[in-house]
Amino acid sequence: MKIELLASDSMGTRSMASYVETRDVRVLLDPGVALGPRRYGLPPHPLEYQKLEEDWERIKSYAERSEVLVVTHYHYDHHSPEEPEIYEGKIALLKHPGEKINLSQRRRASYFLEQLGELPERVEYSDGRSFEFGDTQLVFSQPVFHGTNPRLGYVTELAVRRGEECFVFSSDVEGPSIKEQAGFILQHNPEVVYIDGPMSYMLGYRYSQRSFEATVENLVKILEQTRVHTMVLDHHLLRDLEWRQKLGAVFEAAGRLGKRVLSAAQFAGREELMLEARRRQLYEKFPVE
Repeated sequence: MKIELLASDSMGTRSMASYVETRDVRVLLDPGVALGPRRYGLPPHPLEYQKLEEDWERIKSYAERSEVLVVTHYHYDHHSPEEPEIYEGKIALLKHPGEKINLSQRRRASYFLEQLGELPERVEYSDGRSFEFGDTQLVFSQPVFHGTNPRLGYVTELAVRRGEECFVFSSDVEGPSIKEQAGFILQHNPEVVYIDGPMSYMLGYRYSQRSFEATVENLVKILEQTRVHTMVLDHHLLRDLEWRQKLGAVFEAAGRLGKRVLSAAQFAGREELMLEARRRQLYEKFPVE
């Protein structure tokens, strides 16, 4: 199984876009990319916009080679309604637009489906379902919280399985701090898992200490109780320059077990940029009139 992480917060933009290829099928997960609108009271730096364009072109090139495109929820860093042609002739496996969804995402889903029209070969709603392509299975979770409650809506997690090989994609669970979120990963017992991580950069006002501690416990449990040899942590977590220090217990467990905990950039063999987390430094080093 080939896994390529295409764009991520550790690489400079808000995204979890990923490509998975087996002998049976080529799948693009969450083809979207965005920028944080404000950070440290500052809008995105021009260098962030440049990276956004680069990453979107990269995602589109992988859409061309993919047969299946997956959307786990309707935030713009996970899907793009403005260039629906990337779905032309593809199988689109989408989070259900009308069930287990908040008002904001329901509206975005409706608009997205209007834009898609008849472009895809077919559209399927994936919540809690399994799809087979030869010997490869795409197994979706029931909708789980985007975070610790339903305020931001729901997402679907995904396990890609072929024989003994398994890769799990958490989508935006902001943790996992909730039993159901972690349970899907434990159930599928993957070798590689890609998790968006806790919102530690908002710890204490948008993300509670209790949720953070539950996330650390669950990440350690995943390392201890599954076949995972590589845990990739990124997205929300990589908006925090001190993420490694804050997750010390996770790295300690990985070291004890002989396992790896990496950012998406590290997994991809690329430089860690973390442009949003370094936005203040960007404006200091490269002033904007």
